[in-house]
Amino acid sequence: MKFFRSFVGYCIAGMIVMSVWSQLGTYGIFGGFLAAVIIIGPMWYMNHYINLTGNEDDAAFVDMGLAIAVCGIMRDTFIQGGHAFVTSLPTILLVIVGATLGGITAAFIEKDMAKKTEFINENPREPGLRRSDFEKLKEAKEKILRSKQIKVFQKKK
Repeated sequence: MKFFRSFVGYCIAGMIVMSVWSQLGTYGIFGGFLAAVIIIGPMWYMNHYINLTGNEDDAAFVDMGLAIAVCGIMRDTFIQGGHAFVTSLPTILLVIVGATLGGITAAFIEKDMAKKTEFINENPREPGLRRSDFEKLKEAKEKILRSKQIKVFQKKK
């Protein structure tokens, strides 16, 4: 049933976008804003807020963009024939490459942000103090404490 609900929700979004967007596009930039309010807003509300598509909170999900893209490609393929699909392949491949590079970049950024958050939470330091200077101060403190034979308790990882 979840697959059927998702299929219907994404089909509705794709068909409405492909049938109404071009008419609103004749109004220029205002038409784009109008399309966002009239088409994308209600479709997002139906698919994501009401959760017609069954997206779980802790899982990644395929957004309406893929459904709208597939609907647009298949519409043109059915109307103009297989040649329309063949001519769209370079664009599809470039979109796949761009999405892959974007995902890899986002993963690296997220990983770097997690390191910085972990470092800040684990080792509070003075504002403006560089990490290398902080490490030097930390080593000097431990050396002094060892020389005084005082045990340093550190958090276990």
